[in-house]
Amino acid sequence: MEATASAMAVGLLTPSLVGQSTPAAPAKRKLNVACIGVGVQGETNLTNVSQTENIVAICDVDDRQSEKFKAKFPDAKYYRDYRLMFKEMPEIDAVVVSTPDHAHFGPVMTAIAHGKHVYCEKPLAHSVEEVRAITEAAKRAGVKTQLGIQGHSSEHIRRCCEWIWDGAIGEVREIHAWCDRPMGGYCFPSSIARPDATPPIPSGFDWNGWLGPVKERAYHPMYHPILWRGWYDFGTGSLGDMGTHIIDPAFWALKLGSPSSVEANVCYNPDADFWRPRVDGANHWPDWNKSIKEYMEKQKAETYPAASIIRYEFPARHGLPALKLIWYDGGLLPPIPPEFPRDQPLTPTGVFIIGERGVITHASMAAGLRLLPDSKMEEYKRVQPKKTIPRVPGHYGDWINACNGDGQAGANFEYGGPLTEMVLLGVIAMRVPNKKLLWDDTIKSFTNDDQANELLKMNHREGWKI
Repeated sequence: MEATASAMAVGLLTPSLVGQSTPAAPAKRKLNVACIGVGVQGETNLTNVSQTENIVAICDVDDRQSEKFKAKFPDAKYYRDYRLMFKEMPEIDAVVVSTPDHAHFGPVMTAIAHGKHVYCEKPLAHSVEEVRAITEAAKRAGVKTQLGIQGHSSEHIRRCCEWIWDGAIGEVREIHAWCDRPMGGYCFPSSIARPDATPPIPSGFDWNGWLGPVKERAYHPMYHPILWRGWYDFGTGSLGDMGTHIIDPAFWALKLGSPSSVEANVCYNPDADFWRPRVDGANHWPDWNKSIKEYMEKQKAETYPAASIIRYEFPARHGLPALKLIWYDGGLLPPIPPEFPRDQPLTPTGVFIIGERGVITHASMAAGLRLLPDSKMEEYKRVQPKKTIPRVPGHYGDWINACNGDGQAGANFEYGGPLTEMVLLGVIAMRVPNKKLLWDDTIKSFTNDDQANELLKMNHREGWKI
């Protein structure tokens, strides 16, 4: 069974922190909610949902994660295997999935097959093929869904869209987005080789269940409980981790959809484990140069790069002009537009949406939304455009209301699926770097690279296929 600590993307986000200007509709009754994966972000999700709903089941492959909730939720049933949970508990109404990226697909698809509403942490799944399968299954089943991009329910993202739609910066043909991870924020291992050591599996931890659909490998604390995100098999790197948060406002406002191409440039560098046994004060350049290349091949076979630049091109769509979106991570930063004050530092994560008549900038999840130059911001403060997008009672409240029959949640899988797909195409480009990959959304594949097309697929091991 696949469940444990989830993305450490946003810390403790309660509904009050993600925008609420409309009172929640009266609930018909409390939902019976099961939480699958109750690690870092899983605990945040559990805490928020339990404020208004019944927690009837908690499922995690690691007893150390679930044990801490038994005093608070003594009436809940506790499981390691989500499949057994669904079999034994038909009374479940809705499920919150907060497992690592590689383990989203199984519990989400099983929940949908049982007709349960689903809240899933971002990114929606580990591969494009999985994302499409989930999105289509949820639509057929008619269940209510929400992707864990908490900023999508905020006031900030709504104002960003309304400013752009009001013509505040004119037509947009260029976007720059950046993130300091994997080196900053909630950092995680990257640009490293697979560890050789095989320490014992901790007591009460189902390692096979944690691996779930992924090929077998030896347990190591470099994977679980919190360091899995930088490994190809388990996570989706900095872009998969934060791209859905950071790019979400532009994706919504500018109706981005699928790109026509994506290209990545990446950086790997040997770490201290490589250099420590080789440095003795003598000159070994020939040996070093040869062994560096060999070691970097091991890095590239296992983990995402230390830093990357990813260039997307989007065609004209819905009456909007073609544009370029460039992503930077690992401490790399974009060129600073002339409208941005030179005496102010850039935020660790952020976006420049560059229009013909100005710039919109914000941090992750549209926080700190700002028009540039500052004179334009002052002018806009006096004459704000009308609020045309409905406001919601926070990200969790929006989903809960939907589960109770109040329409669809804003970040439902029909929206969150294409957003995740766009991000994952960039993740694939990181693994096939230095080549402009041409994407044809009508046939759902790249037209010029077979290796990239193989990475679109879900290759689940026997016993874990859906």
